[in-house]
Amino acid sequence: MKHFLNLSDLSAADLDHLLTEAARLKDAQARRIPAHSLNGRVVGLVFEKPSLRTRVSFESGVAQLGGTSLYLPGNEVGLGWRETLADFARTISHYIDALVLRVYQHATLEGLAAHATIPIINGLSDWSHPCQGLADLLTVRELFGSERGRTVAFVGDGNNVSRSLAVGCGKLGAKFVLACPVGYGFDEKFLTQYRSKVSPDVPQELNDPVAAVRGADVIYTDVWTSMGQEAEREERLRRFASFQVNAQLLAAAPAHCKVLHCLPAHRGEEITDDVMDGPACAAFQQAGNRLHTQKAVLEWLLK
Repeated sequence: MKHFLNLSDLSAADLDHLLTEAARLKDAQARRIPAHSLNGRVVGLVFEKPSLRTRVSFESGVAQLGGTSLYLPGNEVGLGWRETLADFARTISHYIDALVLRVYQHATLEGLAAHATIPIINGLSDWSHPCQGLADLLTVRELFGSERGRTVAFVGDGNNVSRSLAVGCGKLGAKFVLACPVGYGFDEKFLTQYRSKVSPDVPQELNDPVAAVRGADVIYTDVWTSMGQEAEREERLRRFASFQVNAQLLAAAPAHCKVLHCLPAHRGEEITDDVMDGPACAAFQQAGNRLHTQKAVLEWLLK
């Protein structure tokens, strides 16, 4: 059974195929060409965390491909506590054709994938965000014609979003640089996995955001305090203060540099209004690409 849990599980050819198909689907949708690839298919969505982009883009994508989606709140499903993951996976596999999950613990996805007879899709976990990573890569491809040879400077911490994007960049020939305060970089577990599944040359980490963006084609940022880290908020605000993506930092990058953000943005914290609303920002194009890359994933798993 094929699942979509981490970009590290995919080959470079798989990633290129998904991006090519996403571009095709995006063009077809723009021209209002009907799609029927998911006719008669039902996709379930179980969300332990709240969502705007992930839920709406998946529900819309399934509908545009001719299928039906079912939203199942995580507190009602009770993964791992109302019944075991194995029992839930074996039961739900009889009812639907694929299951998208937005969960707190990546182990939940792995537990379900071990017992499900339908594809399991990672809509977000504490470890990785492969759907976001695909949309990021498609956006870079659209902006520059190819991701190969481009440099992405991620100004933030070594979180689930940066892990997925670093893997995708490494597999497709882009350079990834992480700019973060000391102690907020990639952990050894991720670096070990990266060496094993992507490249022996791990992503560069710098503690100076200006140095990180000097050769960047893309500056990427994310919120400094993710869901589940609320107790660290004040400390993170203090530690990341000099890592804000603002006009001064953007000016240190090449003139053609674009700015990405996975959203939602905490304006005035990790990014300023003038950059977010300025001509260099492609965050809303990037958000739109979630729809098309996820449609490509669904077709890849179900057709």
